[in-house]
Amino acid sequence: MTSPSTPHTAPPASPAGIPADASAAPTVPAPRDAVVEQRPARRRRDPFFDNAKFMAIVLVVAGHSIVKLRDVREAHALYMFVYTFHMPVFIVITGYFSRNFTFSGRKAQKLIVNLGVPYIVFETAYSTYHWAVGHSKFEISILDPYYLTWFLMALFLWRLSTPVWQQIRWPVAAAVVISLLSAMTALPGELEMHRTLGLVPFYVLGLVLKPEHFETLKRPMARVLGGITLALALAFTYFVADRHMTTEWMYWRKGNADMHVNNLVGSGMRLGLLVAAGILVIAFLTMVPARQTWFTNLGAATLYAYLLHGFATKLMEYMGWYDLPFLHTLPGVAVTAATGAVFATILCTPPVRWLMHWALEPDMSWAFVPLRRPKSV
Repeated sequence: MTSPSTPHTAPPASPAGIPADASAAPTVPAPRDAVVEQRPARRRRDPFFDNAKFMAIVLVVAGHSIVKLRDVREAHALYMFVYTFHMPVFIVITGYFSRNFTFSGRKAQKLIVNLGVPYIVFETAYSTYHWAVGHSKFEISILDPYYLTWFLMALFLWRLSTPVWQQIRWPVAAAVVISLLSAMTALPGELEMHRTLGLVPFYVLGLVLKPEHFETLKRPMARVLGGITLALALAFTYFVADRHMTTEWMYWRKGNADMHVNNLVGSGMRLGLLVAAGILVIAFLTMVPARQTWFTNLGAATLYAYLLHGFATKLMEYMGWYDLPFLHTLPGVAVTAATGAVFATILCTPPVRWLMHWALEPDMSWAFVPLRRPKSV
């Protein structure tokens, strides 16, 4: 749910830092206009990724909208299907655009401003909302994410770990092993450790992907295969998984003991989910338009929809509106999901960004100083 941009590829540099295609001839001062023309072009956003993020956030909000209507079998099956891959899509894309993350001053500042500050703001806001509207005990825990804010906490930790993954020979395999081992241990609830460690393979997968991998997904034949894969997966979910599997597996928030399975069965289930989610992420991305569309620009603001829509879904829960009999029918589920999709679209629009940018894109320049370096002895 970050705001990715297409990496700019610079000419290879020599050991001295001079572009390899530089001439050995004596340097001649260039005209002023020529110097201006030689400046690196501003990096352009790739519409493919913004399209993918918008389509994924629509699934997220629609899924959260029908969470209380899963007594309708079609709603439960659709919910399971979407939850298998909707967050992995965001995590893979986020990992892909985190490949150049370092601990340099500016990038550390962006990490704090783009993730740390919104996390604190919305962790406080949701906890207060839960107390005021949900009539619960007033409690704010910065280390124990509430509701949707777990993703910001996990992403903060994943991004901090980026330089480590970039130095491991087989990072994806190592991440899968960590994911499987984490389910064998009773981890504390703080820092959302089960989700952070369980879903880390998708972030690491994004780190190792290259532009050409995504170009392959844009081919017509890939789209056909992706559509078939999604259709078969939906049918499998409806006829098999819906009857024999609990949705708790899709949340990645519990270990094997809490899921009442031994480590062998739990590891098999988790590995199967990793593979299934990976396949569905690929299939989903094949369906994403590569061109500019009416919703491309909205894809740059998916974090707004993600963090804000929870107030509406929680309000429906707190006020008992989900108890309306009509909603617990197939037409009711369809109307609720469609309403969620429209609401997600509205939350990505410029007026909402203008109104809420102080919380999600705050100007925190006043809070930072130049990077302090130790003095040489």
